[in-house]
Amino acid sequence: MTSRSASFCRLLAIVNLALSVRLRAEVLSVSIPRPPAPETGYFKLGTITNPAGQEISVNSRSLLLNGQPWFPVMGEIHYARVPQAEWRDELLKMKAGGIDIVATYVFWIHHEEVEGQWDWRGRRDLHQFIETCRALELKVIVRCGPWCHGEVRNGGFPDWVMAHQDWKLCSTDTNFLGAVKRLYAQISQQLHGELWKDGGPVIGIQVDNEFGGSPKYLLALKQIAVEAGIDVPFYIKTGWPAMKTPVPLGELIPLFGAYADGFWDRTLRPMNGNSWENFTFRHTRTDTGVGNDTLGNRQARDTAGTEKYPYLTCEIGGGMPASYHRRMNYDPRDVEAVALCQLGSGSSLMGYYMYHGGQNPDGKLTTLQESQATGYPNDLPVKSYDFNAPIGEFGQINPQYYWLRRLHLFLHTFGNALAPMPTTFPEMHPTNKNNLATLRWAVRSDGHSGYVFVNNYERLRPLPAKPEVQFKLNLPGGELVFPPKPVTIPTDAFFFWPFNLYVSGTRLIYATAQPIGKTEIGDVQIYYFAETPGIKADFAFDPAGLLGEAKGNSQGPQAVFENVRPSREPAFTVTNKLGEPIQIVLLSDADSLALRKTADGKIFFDPPARFKSVAPKTELIMSAGPAREIPLNSKTHLALAPTDADFTNAAVWKIRLPARLDMATDPLLRIRYLGDVARLTLNGKLIADNFYSGREFDLGLKRYAPEILAGDLRLEILPLRKDAPVFFEPKDKPDFDTNETLLKLQSANILQRSGVETAK
Repeated sequence: MTSRSASFCRLLAIVNLALSVRLRAEVLSVSIPRPPAPETGYFKLGTITNPAGQEISVNSRSLLLNGQPWFPVMGEIHYARVPQAEWRDELLKMKAGGIDIVATYVFWIHHEEVEGQWDWRGRRDLHQFIETCRALELKVIVRCGPWCHGEVRNGGFPDWVMAHQDWKLCSTDTNFLGAVKRLYAQISQQLHGELWKDGGPVIGIQVDNEFGGSPKYLLALKQIAVEAGIDVPFYIKTGWPAMKTPVPLGELIPLFGAYADGFWDRTLRPMNGNSWENFTFRHTRTDTGVGNDTLGNRQARDTAGTEKYPYLTCEIGGGMPASYHRRMNYDPRDVEAVALCQLGSGSSLMGYYMYHGGQNPDGKLTTLQESQATGYPNDLPVKSYDFNAPIGEFGQINPQYYWLRRLHLFLHTFGNALAPMPTTFPEMHPTNKNNLATLRWAVRSDGHSGYVFVNNYERLRPLPAKPEVQFKLNLPGGELVFPPKPVTIPTDAFFFWPFNLYVSGTRLIYATAQPIGKTEIGDVQIYYFAETPGIKADFAFDPAGLLGEAKGNSQGPQAVFENVRPSREPAFTVTNKLGEPIQIVLLSDADSLALRKTADGKIFFDPPARFKSVAPKTELIMSAGPAREIPLNSKTHLALAPTDADFTNAAVWKIRLPARLDMATDPLLRIRYLGDVARLTLNGKLIADNFYSGREFDLGLKRYAPEILAGDLRLEILPLRKDAPVFFEPKDKPDFDTNETLLKLQSANILQRSGVETAK
């Protein structure tokens, strides 16, 4: 036995001797094998090397950058749903949040609404959008369709395509594919010079979306793309639904998704079907809830051969919009816990849909939103596609942005080592939605080091605290039990803890705190951790990797630091064998969410956001008429959204903004109301709309300046019926008292944003 191994075993013995209370603790055990080498050689990629000699590829475990495991973060923003003038600032916010790859749909109807009349101007200028991404050093994946969905009219098909009753859409029908060839040729022109092989940022394209039919169709789309000159490293598809006949191995890489709950569900109950599974760690990658409005309810299964691909995601729900019949308003923890469960289940690409909200552009012939009137399953707002995403439709920063940013800081520091680590699941895990007593946990490990992932949170259902918990990891090199003293996992807690983590030449045997990232000042290496609220933070180092006495609040064994208190200052310092000092900073939960890292590696903390609030003048100029009778769709039996004609019975307020409003502060009009549907018009034109869900109704004013300062700005609100057949979150269901209808403008304020709110 080497001296290094002997020292490691001695520390394990010291740690395990401390387990005097272990017999009364719930020791949660898992056996972790040494994983086999990842598989490769069967992926049918495009050109993987750019002119600078950088190489992007893939194996069965992860993406690879220059031959090494690579764990990027991807976020979706739709260029045509954001004004061109705002692209740069909004992409900077995404980058500051930790996004490395931008994903974006090409909605066919946005570009060829009238057959033969192509429009790639302004906010529809895909080429310029990608140029902006290139300038900001963001990579891009283009989701080409032709069918995208994305809550767009006809799923993105122009009306003239839908009118071809003689065509079989989403198939190898020659007439349909002829039109697709013209679409892909146009996309290829937009991508000219922007592909990875040309030194550009486009590293992949997606063909179609949520397709479960014959793989011949998807292969035909790939061939059309290649023939059009779209030569990229990665050709991808959505991994759902499970296909009866798999795509030939390596031709298209599947990407997956998971949502906490869906606006598309056909019931008026929350957490229908198997939504609870997305708050667990599991083997299957397919979320059966995604798209069940069009795909139906399905068994949780993956397409045969899925294990041959890395677990990549493109649609972890960054939020969830409100449809008319289902008024979703996620708790930020819904997003955060699902993301953590995807990571703990083995994902090696965290991809969010949406990461940035937007607004539908104006159509030439019609409005461009999904609606039941066009034969689609749901009614969405005409303009708003805010999605309650980490970044809203007007650039608002929502709470989950900060939690995800903290996670991304971790991935940028430790992700390359994490990426190839497979997940091992304990034998004891929840097998049905009513099993609340069993702790939900999993381990990602290379057979020696790794992370324990824990989730004790589920949307709208508090999971009980789990007392007296310890983890026993049966590793190939020996058993590790931690923490030495049993802990209680609080209700609603979700986190991950490292074990045998390499820290600048030393080994952190375990920590009961979550790693975030590192920086360095001179020769001092500084590692940041976040406390796990409700659990004492302990750190145990392998003394064989340290030089001299460890300095800090050491108690018991030399290299164990117990009950470390959160602070922005270093909690303790150790020195590695090279004489290099290593400082550990344990941050409170709040401080860890405020932590930022600049492109040059500097660490600082966001100052508290400050807003100046100004009340505009509001004048009621028309009272509401009777609340409408809400009709139901004869096929789906779901409530139908109001039409323009219904707004003749809306209450109407005229809003007058201050004449000298400073647009440099990026002012936001924030409206709070009770009612059914609200919308804002400027000089008679609809500019924003909102289905009441308990959230604020926001309007970014700078986008409409200077016209909006002197223009006729009006707010219209329809009354909400007590018997409306719609779902509201329990916390947001209005109190009607003895009233049969409800309508109230609660407040209207202008928030002038500054500081961290820009998140650049």
